[in-house]
Order: sequence, then structure tokens, then C-alpha cells
Amino acid sequence: MMKRSALALAATAALCSFSSAVFAYGAEDFWVRAGAVRVQPTGSDNHLNGNDIKIDNKQTGAAFTVGYRFTDTFGVELLGAPESFKHDVMLNGEKGAVVDLLPPTLTAQYYPLGGTDSQVQPYIGAGVNYTRFTNTHVGDTEYPKLVMEHTWGYALQAGIDFNISEHWGANLGVWYMDIDAKSHLEDKNGATIGSETTLHIDPIVSMAGITYRF
Repeated sequence: MMKRSALALAATAALCSFSSAVFAYGAEDFWVRAGAVRVQPTGSDNHLNGNDIKIDNKQTGAAFTVGYRFTDTFGVELLGAPESFKHDVMLNGEKGAVVDLLPPTLTAQYYPLGGTDSQVQPYIGAGVNYTRFTNTHVGDTEYPKLVMEHTWGYALQAGIDFNISEHWGANLGVWYMDIDAKSHLEDKNGATIGSETTLHIDPIVSMAGITYRF
């Protein structure tokens, strides 16, 4: 009887040790995440030369992140995408222009359950995004051109990892990005047409994918 109890205790200890080794998040973890992403602008209407202007329509595509944990509970992560996201610029409720948007985002993260054997690992983060605008045009003509300045803004993040094995997991993440771009129309000689405005884009970015830990 005592022999059976000893074997049971040994098996339980071994199982707990295996579970901890498989699921524990800790210092010096390096990871990559990849998946499908949706970018949904939430900014309010603005005015440009007497017209209501707003970036509209959500876009979906692929995105990835890379990250590193300095301690059991603190790390950093960089969000990127293989290609930019194309959004409509609405003028007075009608499609007036198209803009390509690519906001790489760097966040510092906190993992409250880091260093434990929890299979579910939530996290929050805050940081900065840098947004570049390309291929901005109005209608089907080259001019007038919509000029939007590249911009820095803050970013907030929350997410959760569901660990499947020592290396693999499923991930859900969401970011809010503060993106305010100074914008104006420009003619073929490079002269500004009318006045300048600040276009508030402020997207919510949602991502579902997989995590691989090294």
C-alpha cells in the first residue's frame, strides 16, 4: 500500500513538473505570432476645404508580431504586416480618395501570470505606433493629390495566449492606435489647395492567430 502511494506521489510530481515546463512563461522567452487581422478606423469626421472628410471601411489581412520577455512578467512586442491596408477616404459621405495605411507598433507588455504554469496567459501593453501613408490619390486622376504626413501616436494593447504545448499556442489580441495625420490637397506644382486639417483615424486592430515560443 505504501509502495503504491509512493508511486502515485512520484507520478503526480512528475506530471506537475511536466506541466510547469510546458506552460510556464518566463524570462528570456522569445516568440513570434502570426494570423488574420482586421483594421477598423474609429475617428470622427473632419473638414477639408468645406468638405466632410473621414477614413472609412474596415480592412482585413495578415499580420505578425515578434516579442521578447526580459523578466517573467515584462516584455516587448512589435506588430507589423507584410503589406499595407487600403482604406477609403470619404468626402461628404462619398468615396473621394484611397489611402494605403501601414502602422508598425511597439508596445511594452505586462503578463500577470508570467512565471506560472497557467495554460491561459493574459497580457496588457502600451507603446507607440508610427504610421506611413502611401498611394494617396483623389478619384481617378493624379492631381489634386491628398497629402498626409507620416505620424507618431500612442498605442494600447490587450491579449491572451492559450498554450497548447511547450512551443505552440493560440492567440487573440487587440490594439487601439492614436493616429492623427495632418492632411491637405496639393496640385501638380506642389502648391497647397485651400486649408489643412488633421484627419483622425484611430483604428482598433483585432488579430487572431497562433503563437510560437522559442
